[in-house]
Amino acid sequence: MKEVCLYTDGACRGNPGPGGYGAILVYGRHEREISGGEPETTNNRMELMAAIAGLEALKEPCAVTLYSDSKYLTDAFLLGWVESWREAGWRRGRDELKNPDLWERLYSLTKTHEVSFVWVKGHAGHEYNERCDKLATGFADSFITG
Repeated sequence: MKEVCLYTDGACRGNPGPGGYGAILVYGRHEREISGGEPETTNNRMELMAAIAGLEALKEPCAVTLYSDSKYLTDAFLLGWVESWREAGWRRGRDELKNPDLWERLYSLTKTHEVSFVWVKGHAGHEYNERCDKLATGFADSFITG
């Protein structure tokens, strides 16, 4: 099974507001940048979309180490919350979980690929995190500047 590193970040100008996401796939010496966004979204949706877009870009099942500065994303998997949310119908206690559509997509992708989540401190000079941030903020800004 191929071993791939996936670096992700999401950004939003206002929350909600124009948003973007960036992902970089690294396999050996090969790198692929992915970005996208929505004109009206939230930061958390963009964090999830970065992970989804990166995993969906893989053409075959891979062992993926996914790096993110989003505790929202990484803790959900590292602490096992996503399993209990899914079992409860994407609910947290009595409350409906935000972004259930994206959580379901991401959860399914983690069953296709062997995904390990790693939290990295944002805006701390991590090369790939900084590059993902530029991709994400650039896409978010494109909705503002046209």
